[in-house]
Amino acid sequence: MRSAARRLAAVGFVLLIVGTYVALVELYHNTVETTSAGTLSDNAETAAQSMATLTVEEMQSNYSAVVATVAVAPGPELLDPVTHRLKEDLMLRVRSAAQPSRRDYTRGMLPGVFPLPLTIAGHIERWPFDNYTSGPIEVQLFHGGDTTKPPELIPVRLIDHLPGFKVSATKSAGHEGYRMSVRRAPSTAVFGIVICGVLIAIAVLGLVVAIQTMRDRRKFQPPMTTWYAAMLFAVVPLRNALPGSPPVGAWIDVTVVLWVIVALVVAMLLYIVCWWRHLRPEAVAPPSEPVAAASG
Repeated sequence: MRSAARRLAAVGFVLLIVGTYVALVELYHNTVETTSAGTLSDNAETAAQSMATLTVEEMQSNYSAVVATVAVAPGPELLDPVTHRLKEDLMLRVRSAAQPSRRDYTRGMLPGVFPLPLTIAGHIERWPFDNYTSGPIEVQLFHGGDTTKPPELIPVRLIDHLPGFKVSATKSAGHEGYRMSVRRAPSTAVFGIVICGVLIAIAVLGLVVAIQTMRDRRKFQPPMTTWYAAMLFAVVPLRNALPGSPPVGAWIDVTVVLWVIVALVVAMLLYIVCWWRHLRPEAVAPPSEPVAAASG
């Protein structure tokens, strides 16, 4: 009966590992396949007007902005039919930018592609379930470069090329702008959870071995002390392998990493106690007295 239960537990453990692997690969596949162009405009397919394309490509290290490349396609009314270049001066301005975003183009030029950081706000402490929202995003065109006149708000198209995140956008209610939402991709979140599971498993294994040795259920093995040191030094690299590098002091440190370190240190101390108890120095036997030779 006990052997059947052990076999069932082993099969269940293998199925759990295989299921987690398949789920992680499937989530990653879905993340890559669904990374496509999304529109922020209600009539983005209209080719008879100017349009801006924002390609989100990078998250800044402090999670305060995303970097997008901006490409503006002027409408037919702004282009010379012969040269296909601007037939008037044009000034471009993007709202919700972390830096001044003014671009001036003179007659005869074509707007180029340029990187632009867009401000976002969120809570990195909620990793891996953190999400971020931008302010109202507007792309404004000033004809003739005259900023005293009301600008033309052009439609915007969003392309998600941000690895490890999902980017979406919605039109602001009662506002001409759009708001961009950035959340961590499910595959990235699952990857982080698996790493946390590995950390917890290391701590549990260390405690089980130390406690069983302390209770004389298993024989003390001196080389195991180096095994404990290796596991202890593996905690920081595993923590640094978490996707997105959550800040020091995040909930993952308070609830998982700290207690994994404490558990491994306690296990190492227990094993050192076993070393002290099992490897006592052998008692030195007193020298035997010489036997007197028998007289003739």
